[in-house]
Amino acid sequence: MTTQTYTPRETTLLLEALRGGVVPSVGIQHIMVGRSRESQAVFDTINNVKSGSSAVKFWIGDFGSGKSFMLTLLQAIALKQDFVVSSVDFTPERRLYDSNRKAVSTYSMIINNLSIKTKQEGNALSTIIERWMTQIIQKVSMSNAIPLDKIRDESNADLIKQEIMESINNLQGVGAFEFGLVLAKYYEGYMSGNVELTRSALRWFRGEYTTRTDAKTDLGVREIIDDANYYDMLKNLCIFFVQVGYSGFVINFDEAINLYKLSQTPIRDKNYEKILSIYNDCMQGHISNLFINIAGTKEFLTDPRRGLYSYSALKTRLESNSYETTDIRDFSGSVIILNPLSHEDIYILLTKLQNIFETHYQTNSPITDLDIRTFMEELFNKPGAGSYLTPRQVIRDFINLLSILKENPEVDKSTFIKDLQIEKPPTETDVEIL
Repeated sequence: MTTQTYTPRETTLLLEALRGGVVPSVGIQHIMVGRSRESQAVFDTINNVKSGSSAVKFWIGDFGSGKSFMLTLLQAIALKQDFVVSSVDFTPERRLYDSNRKAVSTYSMIINNLSIKTKQEGNALSTIIERWMTQIIQKVSMSNAIPLDKIRDESNADLIKQEIMESINNLQGVGAFEFGLVLAKYYEGYMSGNVELTRSALRWFRGEYTTRTDAKTDLGVREIIDDANYYDMLKNLCIFFVQVGYSGFVINFDEAINLYKLSQTPIRDKNYEKILSIYNDCMQGHISNLFINIAGTKEFLTDPRRGLYSYSALKTRLESNSYETTDIRDFSGSVIILNPLSHEDIYILLTKLQNIFETHYQTNSPITDLDIRTFMEELFNKPGAGSYLTPRQVIRDFINLLSILKENPEVDKSTFIKDLQIEKPPTETDVEIL
């Protein structure tokens, strides 16, 4: 078997995540198969966004088709390219439009999950702001011939604040002025050691203030981030991140089926209208360096009654290339349909997993290449396999089989292979959300 180098952390997190049925956040490149053209589309788009364009991609596929995998891969690629990245799942309490703080809840999660190359676990906003403050301090020091060891003196605070406000002149929309004021308050708290003031500033950026009165008392600003203006703030943050020196802003939205399941047509349409607004901003050049990704099922896209196609303005923009077929693909458009992995792709994936397992446990598995093919034949020939079998279950069953054989080397492996069962995956479209 081909030898590949893995770190102990990679093998641990890969096996734990895959056994639990979730996409690994580390080492994902070691298990990528059958998605080379989709991955190239990611690279191409990220390079375009890095150069100043913006993009929206819809990753569409059935349950278990690899939507979350592609978003995780996209995040890993973007972080290496020095983007600020955030990934969020839509839920009944998080959506793009609402008048009951469910939209700002989505915004808050985006901010909490901000990641950068040196802080990939999230909560990177304060790190980004402090990097920017260092740049501001150095600029004021040089332009005013003030030594760096003196620039932080309180007597120079007004110079710093003036530079902060001038540096955010290219921001726009509701809250742009307050954006600069809150940055100045963060600087004030950071320099004076006033932890409560810096926390208040971060609370404002996270959209946690619910009344303008509280924000004015704590920070002296009259605007707060709410359901109506959060998208303006996201665009301003994108501009800010690029100004700090990052390549741009990537936002990944998963579980878009939760927008499809909204039972009230006006609310659902308002969410789709927000998607249209984001799409138009990115595709018409109204914003630079922003890359939005939305992952959902085929129903979410094409259902004429409740999907994106039910909103005519989106349907005309997102309909697939009429020349595209199952074999002849176009990955340059906004919609990327994720076709199921081939049997050969899954075979290659299982051999990779066996290699990872053996490396992690420093053992030789009794499973042969013939056993892997037999394992696949048993699964794919079971009743219901065509409708319900997903790569997620194949992976989990295979890792469980390797674990059983490691712990019980005396058992007959063929018995376990023949006893495999197909589990019906949860239905994504049978519950409505108010």
